[in-house]
Amino acid sequence: MKRKSFLKKALLGAAGVAAGSSLLSARKAAPNTSTYDKLMAQVPQAQVGFNHLPNNEHKTMKTVLHKADSRGHADHGWLNSHHTFSFANYYNPERVHFGVLRVLNDDRVAPGKGFGTHPHDNMEIISIPLEGDLEHKDSMGNVAVIRKGDVQVMSAGTGITHSEYNKNGDKEVKFLQIWVFPKERNVTPRYDQITLNNKELKNQLFQILSPNPDDDGVWINQDAWFHMGNLEKGHKTSYTLKRTGNGVYAFVLDGDVTIEGQTLNKRDGFGIWDTEKITISADSDAKILLMEVPMKVG
Repeated sequence: MKRKSFLKKALLGAAGVAAGSSLLSARKAAPNTSTYDKLMAQVPQAQVGFNHLPNNEHKTMKTVLHKADSRGHADHGWLNSHHTFSFANYYNPERVHFGVLRVLNDDRVAPGKGFGTHPHDNMEIISIPLEGDLEHKDSMGNVAVIRKGDVQVMSAGTGITHSEYNKNGDKEVKFLQIWVFPKERNVTPRYDQITLNNKELKNQLFQILSPNPDDDGVWINQDAWFHMGNLEKGHKTSYTLKRTGNGVYAFVLDGDVTIEGQTLNKRDGFGIWDTEKITISADSDAKILLMEVPMKVG
């Protein structure tokens, strides 16, 4: 894994809502509403998961299944996006969040197009390119191109502005945009980025994000751990949760896997909580992202 060093600077920018024209329009209608406050208003404080599904083998385990074709969809021409959770013009009261995991967008951006400069505050924002090159610029002075194999995180904290564009004029860029509610509000904004080695992902779950700056992966302001793996057909593994009270949300990037008896296909999502460990088997060559997050919001 190759880590890049970036300056970490405090910002004096205004708080705001952000992620494309839909949310920028919402900000104009409510200029004093921050990203965190606006999204928290949609989250029932006592609720920790949605669409509880029975699990016959594990009496205490709770699960939620989100099939790929059940996601919200928005096609803006330059941006084609699928939303696992409610976002912008897509709202489903049963699909608002999974614990502190608030946004999981599967984005495709047309050649040369992208998100103009827009603000964020009090949100942990993770970008994972799947194909192509995504150019990033922000108000901390960071300028970078992230590619397949890179993982980028911004702790927006007290406020940050940034832009994201498809670097190429001849092909799409595909990436995951993930938002996580922070553990602490109004921290100093910062940026981090790593480049993964495919050997680290082969038939294992490699840590790409954690709350500890000395661990593998980028680090965020939350008790969360993300892992990725490229699993060969027939490979079996397990994942032990790192923190009591956390759950894990599995997102299948490619191929087919079975997790705790549930068959999952490309772009399916499966959330599991009230358990200490999950088992995973690859039904074909598969790529998977596991996101362990606290289930209690706020």
